Amino acid sequence: MIKKESLQFIKDLSTNNNRDWFTENKSRYTACHENFIEFANALLAEMNKHDNIETPNGKKSLFRIYRDVRFSKNKDPYKSWMSGSFKRATAALRGGYYYHFEPGNFFIGGGFWGPSSDDLKHIRAQIAADPERFEKAVKDKKFTKTFGALSGDQVKTAPKGYAKDHPAIEFLRFKQFLGMKKYSEKEALSKDFVQIVNNDFKNIRPFFDYMSDILTTDLNGESLLN
Repeated sequence: MIKKESLQFIKDLSTNNNRDWFTENKSRYTACHENFIEFANALLAEMNKHDNIETPNGKKSLFRIYRDVRFSKNKDPYKSWMSGSFKRATAALRGGYYYHFEPGNFFIGGGFWGPSSDDLKHIRAQIAADPERFEKAVKDKKFTKTFGALSGDQVKTAPKGYAKDHPAIEFLRFKQFLGMKKYSEKEALSKDFVQIVNNDFKNIRPFFDYMSDILTTDLNGESLLN
């Protein structure tokens, strides 16, 4: 489980985001980092019971706490959160999982954060060809109960090549395809949180199954993996 001490370190870091403070509290960061590795390892073990995850271990899933400030107006040297991701394995399984722990902002996400331009064109072509099938995937009871509606960045009007009044325009506008769920701090600190997150991640599978299928087949249903 995530320890109170780990979240307290993150809270303290958010108000003391400088190298001197971080150096003085390096042992607290190390303990926090190890705690999140333990959490991620436990979550990964559960997820591999129902999915095939390429990420080898919890440590590899964690993102660095050090910020790249070279091109940012925000010069804080550290992130004031802990986060990580899991990638599904093999070319046949698409999509990824994300977890984020930040004071007042505990959430998980699953889906497609940054599809390549080719993948995005292919996804839109598949949606346009069979919008009912896409709608069925994102309105699956398990998906909507856990994540609500599909979320992600969208173009303002219509993507290039599609009319503004296209029957599937509400879906074609998406540039990202995500399911997101937030938690309270109490939930995040509970002893059952690994199982809670694992069960919630399970509920994105109908959407992943659909997306994996359309990304690995052409518009005639022929495999693109051969």
